[in-house]
Amino acid sequence: MSAKEDAKGRRPGKGKAKWIRILLGVGYWVQGFRCFPWMAVNFFLKDSVKVDSSTLQILQNSVNLPMVGKPIYGVVSDAVYISGQHRVPYIAIGAFLQAMSWLTIVILSQSNISIVTLSLYLLLSNLGASVAEVANDAIVAEMGKSENSQSASSGELQSFVWMASSVGGVLGNLLGGAAIDRFSPQSMFIFFGLLLVLQFLITISVPERSLNLPKSPSNVGIRKQLSELSAALQKPEIAYSIAWFAASYAIIPALTGTMFFYQTQYLKIDAAVLGISKVFGQVVTLLWGIIYNRSLKSVQPRKLIETIQATMAVFMISDVLFVKGIYRQMGVPDSIYIVVFSGVLEVLFFFKILPFSILIAQLCPRGCEGSLMAFVMSAVALAFIVSGYLGVALASYLGVTGNDFSGLPLSLLIQAVCTFLPLFSSSWIPDQKSKTRTE
Repeated sequence: MSAKEDAKGRRPGKGKAKWIRILLGVGYWVQGFRCFPWMAVNFFLKDSVKVDSSTLQILQNSVNLPMVGKPIYGVVSDAVYISGQHRVPYIAIGAFLQAMSWLTIVILSQSNISIVTLSLYLLLSNLGASVAEVANDAIVAEMGKSENSQSASSGELQSFVWMASSVGGVLGNLLGGAAIDRFSPQSMFIFFGLLLVLQFLITISVPERSLNLPKSPSNVGIRKQLSELSAALQKPEIAYSIAWFAASYAIIPALTGTMFFYQTQYLKIDAAVLGISKVFGQVVTLLWGIIYNRSLKSVQPRKLIETIQATMAVFMISDVLFVKGIYRQMGVPDSIYIVVFSGVLEVLFFFKILPFSILIAQLCPRGCEGSLMAFVMSAVALAFIVSGYLGVALASYLGVTGNDFSGLPLSLLIQAVCTFLPLFSSSWIPDQKSKTRTE
């Protein structure tokens, strides 16, 4: 019998890969499906709570503040074991917090729920999502460092979870666009809350030992973990890469709330069209994961990220032409443009994450995968929040409101210029990912 086979002749790696794919597949699928209740939140705030575009965008970004705390959750999950496990319990805790939040919102929204109360429970939901994402990302990073893991070799596991999240996003947006006109927001919140309960039950049924994760000392301590994270961040190739990546998002003034009002209030675009637009974007995201896994893994990360950044700017310039009515004059219906171009632009922001996460996983020293990946996603979350606040400031400065969009073309043009700026410092990203792996 081969030394690589157990007493029953089975290769242990196959069982391990099965449990990992179940746990991560469900986790990332639910993560992608989070767009389903959030579509209802946007319409609930606009139509029921009657907020304006600036308030909507401020709330959208403010409730993401728990995402900034990801390094703390990462350090805790790396250092603090619960019943001998330090990944699966945190995924379960995250699912539980989310389920409790959404189901509580349903109960409270039967009466007149205040925007402050709603924001607090959305914050709690995002806290749960952050904790679960940190644990999921840490498992992916750990398996990416495992030389014997066939499921993680050459970024295959990263592509798998990327596609699982994309499939969840496709279904979430497709069902959300159809449900928003047929069901109340509360019904959509209930559905997602029950889905999270199901994720919780699946997660607690998976023993962490079945994943065969790389072992690290269970008594390492939070102080030691922080020291290791600090040491990792002092490596120039890691520090410069993360700094550039976060800045490439933060420098762009996001106009999501303004565009939502422009499409729904000014153009009177139906919610189903917005749902289809997001579905189209998620399908493109799914195709991106497949294409990257099959054809682009050998491309230098810097070149790939630069190309994506430039493409984002081009699409933003296209939005300027759209708002000015150029495409309408050419015979292109607004709904077609929103489905295709707006759908793609929305997900282009996230295309850079796949090659960058694989690069960071290879740069990451062993033992602090959860902490470092959490720090990266925290930096990205903070960058998105800064971007959102900059967008509110820009729209306010140019006089763009929920009823006056005369300054929107100039706002979009400034947004495009800001997107080009990071290209001048992209040398901060290492050239060869094959030469940067840290043992």
